Amino acid sequence: MQTAKPPVVLTVAGSDSSGGAGIQADLKAIAAHGCYGASAVTALTAQNTRGVFAVHVPPATFLAAQLASVRHDFAPDAIKIGMLPDTESVAAVADFLREQPCPVVLDPVMVATSGASLSRNEAVQAMREMLFPLMTLLTPNIPEAETLAGMKIRSEADMEAAAKKMNRPLLLKGGHTGEANDLLFAEGRLLWLRGERIACGETHGTGCTLSSAIACNLALGCALHESCARAKAWLTELLRRKPDFGVPNAPVFVQPLPL
Repeated sequence: MQTAKPPVVLTVAGSDSSGGAGIQADLKAIAAHGCYGASAVTALTAQNTRGVFAVHVPPATFLAAQLASVRHDFAPDAIKIGMLPDTESVAAVADFLREQPCPVVLDPVMVATSGASLSRNEAVQAMREMLFPLMTLLTPNIPEAETLAGMKIRSEADMEAAAKKMNRPLLLKGGHTGEANDLLFAEGRLLWLRGERIACGETHGTGCTLSSAIACNLALGCALHESCARAKAWLTELLRRKPDFGVPNAPVFVQPLPL
């Protein structure tokens, strides 16, 4: 007997050779949610939990070919977007999205935890102009939000001010403030998602994993607030169970967990 088709979630992001972030983390999270993961790779990185050592960016025409090949077989139920290294990549993704009537979550990856730049300045501006109007949700962390809003963020009041200044549906992640409280801004309203900070040290790939989990919940038919809350609770449990790999900035290591 045939089983029902699982929701299809497409991840458009960079590859992490250590498997802890990027496309690899996205696909693990998608599988853990019972969804089918398709992918288009925007960049190849030589990286591990210690840092990014090299980045290779294929031509944007190749990214467009990957996206077209996915569309030929699948109609994504949700799309997660991560690292977009240059303006040409942003344009290729924007062209693709205009033909895809589904929820889209953008994790505006600009700088790796190690400090390595992953997107050129002009790519960030291109995201603002070409991608932000097409997004269901942005998921910036504090440093990314500071760049996008053009202001320093040191407190919850600053987070609220930055969200209003960006004036886009977003989940502003508060981890860099030392707390596990995230701010959802949608339909002109602010809503705090309070959480427990898990003492597990530095962790590689949490942003990728969270944004992918949100996309999965949207693909499964959950509303935006519910998708964010469910993804946050799920990631918290992953962090609670995070194994010790004996390396710095250890990856979350997505495991099958009850959803």
